[in-house]
Amino acid sequence: MDDIATLEVVEPGPLTTVQDLGRYGFGRYGVPPSGALDFFALRIANLLVGNPEEEAGLEITLMGLKLRSITECLVAIAGGDLRPSINQTPVETWRSYILKKDDILHFKGPKNGCRAYLAVGGGIVAEPVLGSKSTNLSSGFGGHEGRALRKKDVLFSKSPGRFLEAGAGVLPREWVPVYGKDWVLSILFGPQDADFPEDSKNLFLDSPFKVSSHSDRTGIRLSGPPIIRAGGTGESIISEGVSPGAIQIPGDAQPIIILNETITGGYRKIATVISADIPLLGQIKPGDHVRFQETALVDALKVLEETERRITLLRKRLSRVSP
Repeated sequence: MDDIATLEVVEPGPLTTVQDLGRYGFGRYGVPPSGALDFFALRIANLLVGNPEEEAGLEITLMGLKLRSITECLVAIAGGDLRPSINQTPVETWRSYILKKDDILHFKGPKNGCRAYLAVGGGIVAEPVLGSKSTNLSSGFGGHEGRALRKKDVLFSKSPGRFLEAGAGVLPREWVPVYGKDWVLSILFGPQDADFPEDSKNLFLDSPFKVSSHSDRTGIRLSGPPIIRAGGTGESIISEGVSPGAIQIPGDAQPIIILNETITGGYRKIATVISADIPLLGQIKPGDHVRFQETALVDALKVLEETERRITLLRKRLSRVSP
């Protein structure tokens, strides 16, 4: 398959990067997974254009990205509704579209959510680093030259014309996630919840927390009532590996939800966001409010199984028309 110039960046927005599902297994070398924060949205977008779910796409933060199609191609938009338009005509999310040569795709700003994902039929050509095309911004590798997109960057896809026959695809409306400004995240307590008294754990569950403007791809910083550790415990612990969704309580007693660019932490983790809710973390933006609710492991597994069941059904439906 040939590498074809497909999209030109007219305006990059505040942060647009190439991301796939991440690079795992390298934490012992200090390499975080990176990858799409809302990996559910990226998986769906890829399926809607006939790509493998793990193919790289664009993660678009908040607003501003404007692209010009260099050649006719099939694209899909999923995740947060950043008010996308094609040639100034508004279009919906969670579906695919054919862009004709010189069409302009623009993301004006958030109606809901924080990040949108754009998949292109034929994927995004980038040299894999440690098995992934994901951009690691802090280390400067992966993605498009190891950095966020800039004006006049050109993105290549593999034979995008082959994917045009797939036609329009759409995620069933009843499966579309609901994004708001007040979030309820399901958690499992641990691994260091025993270092927090019951009063602190109850306060953690009963209180709303506001999302700080200092949040980024390393973590979501929250402000609210202090979550005090048990007396006699030190401020920190020996640093250990962490995974996305872990909720640290640092010295200032304000929770931090770990995201994809953090690999170790030296603070106690009071709880962990369940796997099915982790994609939602990519849609939480500064100024939003977060509450936590405890769930049982068996229920967390059921929710995850239902999510995967829906993805499997969509994959089967679309496989009948994929190239």
